[in-house]
Amino acid sequence: MNQTINKERPTLTDFVRLRLKGILDPMGRFLNQMGIAPNTITLIGLAGHIIAAYFVATGRMTTGAIFILLLGPVDALDGTMARLLGESSNWGAFVDSVVDRYSELFIFGGLLYFFITQDSPAGIMAAYLAASGAILVSYVRARAQSLGYDLKSGWFSRLERYLVLVPALVLNLPLAGLIILAAGSHLTALQRIYVMRAHAAE
Repeated sequence: MNQTINKERPTLTDFVRLRLKGILDPMGRFLNQMGIAPNTITLIGLAGHIIAAYFVATGRMTTGAIFILLLGPVDALDGTMARLLGESSNWGAFVDSVVDRYSELFIFGGLLYFFITQDSPAGIMAAYLAASGAILVSYVRARAQSLGYDLKSGWFSRLERYLVLVPALVLNLPLAGLIILAAGSHLTALQRIYVMRAHAAE
């Protein structure tokens, strides 16, 4: 059984899920009654991110941001639907987590393509660092979970990353957003490593 580190400190994601429970639960029940599977919603979210990545890659940052913003509830619905059905499973959680990584990487890939077409070395490097930082944040937590720890600490989990990315795209400041994401994500990965090191030594 995993032991939660910093259990007394709920994350922003936990707080938002709790606040939106009254909205997501009725939506989840409705979709369940229609016979839609939770994994179908997961794949719809992935398709939406691919479309958003296309708009970002072609320089239509605000349109891409709107798609990402609209996909927020979709990302939370699959887990809600599975919970309401009493069908939460390791497989469903695994698919959801993997698709989340693909979704985010499609967006970063779109930004990388955009900066390549703009011949912007700074943008290319920022996109790479932001993408690698996001993956490392998730990997460090996954590796900690394999050792029996549920490591949720850090400033830049997926929700926080989107809270930086979406406004940056709306304001057509993708480079500034990527620089913040790159720095914040790698600092979060290092923060989690530090926390894990402290607890592993106990």
